[in-house]
Amino acid sequence: MGHLPRPRGPLSEGIVSALSGGPLPPAGDPDPFGDDLHLSLYACYELHYQGFDGVDPELEWDPGLLGLRRDLERVFLTALRDGVEGGTDVEAAVDATMVDSPGGVSHFLEDKGELWHLREYVTHRSVYHHKEADPHAWAIPRLTGQAKASLVAVEFDEYGGGRYARMHSKLYGDLMRALGLDDSYLARLDDVPAPMLAVVNMMSLFGLHRSLRGALVGHFAAAEITTSPAAARMARALDRLGVAETVFFTEHVEADAVHEQVLRRDVVGDLLRREPELTGDVVFGFQATDLVEGRFAAHLLDAWDDGRTSLREAAADGR
Repeated sequence: MGHLPRPRGPLSEGIVSALSGGPLPPAGDPDPFGDDLHLSLYACYELHYQGFDGVDPELEWDPGLLGLRRDLERVFLTALRDGVEGGTDVEAAVDATMVDSPGGVSHFLEDKGELWHLREYVTHRSVYHHKEADPHAWAIPRLTGQAKASLVAVEFDEYGGGRYARMHSKLYGDLMRALGLDDSYLARLDDVPAPMLAVVNMMSLFGLHRSLRGALVGHFAAAEITTSPAAARMARALDRLGVAETVFFTEHVEADAVHEQVLRRDVVGDLLRREPELTGDVVFGFQATDLVEGRFAAHLLDAWDDGRTSLREAAADGR
C-alpha cells in the first residue's frame, strides 16, 4: 500500500478527505490535463490496485465515489478524443507509432543525460512500474479466443514467468535502489506531476471499462512496439553513467520485441477478426498513447533544456 497523497487543488483535497471519511467534493470544471484532476483520478483508481494505508477497502465500490470518478473520467476521455485524429486505419496507427523521433527522452538520456536526469526519469515512471502490467490485466476477462490466450502469454512474461525475482515491477525496484531512490510502493507519488499521472490514468481508464477494451488493446500494442528500442537506449544510458543495474531495461529489449509481434498479429489481429466494430477503438488506443506520452516527453525535455527539475519538488529528488 501507499500513503495518501498531498492534495494539489480543491478537487484532490476533497478526494483525499473523502478517502479519510469526509464528504465528497463536487466535480467542478477541472483542467483535463491538470494536476488536480489527475491526482484525483489516480487516487480513485488506486483503490482497485493496492490501495492506501488507513483507507477502508470497501471504498473501492462506494457508489458516490464511483459516480464522481465517472464524471472526472468523462472530462479526461473527452480531452483524449478531442486530442487525436481518430479513424479506422490500424496499419497507419501502427506505422505512426513505429516512427522513432531522434529528439525523444531516451535519446536525450543516452546521448547527454546526467545522473540527475536519469533519477528523475525513473522517479516519474515508478508510478506505473510499481504496478507494471496490472492495468493491462483488466483486458484478460474481456477478451476471447486467441486474443485472450496471447495477451495472457505476454502478461506472463511481464510477471516474470512465475518467478517473483524476475517480475518487471521487482526489477524496477532493484533499479530504483541502485540509483539511491526509495523503491517502496508509490513512495514518490507526491513528486510526480500530471503529465506522467495522465499516462497511468489512461491505462486504468481503458482497463476498468469493458466498453474501452479495444482502446486498451491498442494502447498495450503501442506500448510494446515502442519499448524495445527505447529500452536499448536506456540500457546504454545506464552503462554510460556507470549504473550497473541494467536488467530492467535489457529484459525489455528482447522480450518486448517478441511481444510487439504477438500483440499485433495475435491480439489486435484476432480481436478485430472477432469484433471488427472495435477497429476505431483500437486506433484510438494507439493515438491516445502517443498523445499522453508526447505530453510527458515534452514536459521532461522542456524542463531539462532549461536546466530545471521536471519533478514537482526538486528537493525530494536529492539533487
